[in-house]
Amino acid sequence: MFNMRRREFITLLGAAAAAWPLAGRAQQAVPVIGFMSARSPGDSVHLLEAFRRGLTDGGFVEGQNVVVEYRWAHGDYARLPALARELVDRKVAVLLGIGGDSSALAAKAATSTIPVVFGMGSDPVQAGMVTSLNRPGGNVTGVNLLINELEPKRLGLLNELVPGTALIGALLNPKFPPSAQQAKELREAAKTIGRPVVILNASNDAELDAALATLVEQRAGALLVGADPFISTRRDRVIAFAAERQLPTMFHFREFALAGGLMSYGVSITDAYRHFGAYAARILKGEKPADLPVMQSTKFEFVINLNTAKAFGLSFPPGLLAIADEVIE
Repeated sequence: MFNMRRREFITLLGAAAAAWPLAGRAQQAVPVIGFMSARSPGDSVHLLEAFRRGLTDGGFVEGQNVVVEYRWAHGDYARLPALARELVDRKVAVLLGIGGDSSALAAKAATSTIPVVFGMGSDPVQAGMVTSLNRPGGNVTGVNLLINELEPKRLGLLNELVPGTALIGALLNPKFPPSAQQAKELREAAKTIGRPVVILNASNDAELDAALATLVEQRAGALLVGADPFISTRRDRVIAFAAERQLPTMFHFREFALAGGLMSYGVSITDAYRHFGAYAARILKGEKPADLPVMQSTKFEFVINLNTAKAFGLSFPPGLLAIADEVIE
């Protein structure tokens, strides 16, 4: 009887010892990343894939050794401060403020202690996000996508395609922080190419309807869609409008051209999202945002959709085709 009880005791003791490591692992907190974007999940599927790839390359797999909590503003920038506070109250290990300048600014305003990784198209030093690109200081670092500086270049490419058009429309969101600078640079570029440009503002669906109606009324011969997260969330709608009117349109991301837009010129946004994941992973491993330099986008893409061009009855000049990074046929 004694031997039997002793064996039972040893067996129970062994089972308990085997369970100790599991209990210890259960007590170890899995880090949580707060992911806040001014965009919407529907137009960001490919971007999330790139973000997770950056995380995985850094040793973190969502659902295994890291949790990601998502907050989406769906193009409504007024929601961002509250979304940022939610994630700060959740005590996330890293807070991402991406999908445009408004998201980045809201993340920085929400905390001075939680590490912040931002993505923004304008100068982060001028915007007050960091003290310098090489040594950001404080709790903030991220990626400068250089999106908002490219409007004059986009206008020039669009003008090369339709040099004889009487009027070019430019669609901007006045609630997007860099919009005033975008409008200024477009007006200056319009003078350079000697082509009139009408600025059309839209920050909600009703204003977008009105802006597109104004394009029709004024018989604009081409459209430039300014870089802006709200407009990105209405991507399919703008592309459908351009297709219905057979209106030559320049967009800012490759994704617009892939979805049927005529052409796009801008940075590789998927590359930027991979960097967001990589920086989040480095911070989770113990690096400080103050020591991580702000990255600047170096990969630019000029994409032409020849299928859309054919549907519009357009022929691209050989010079434009020659400099395109990608031609969709």
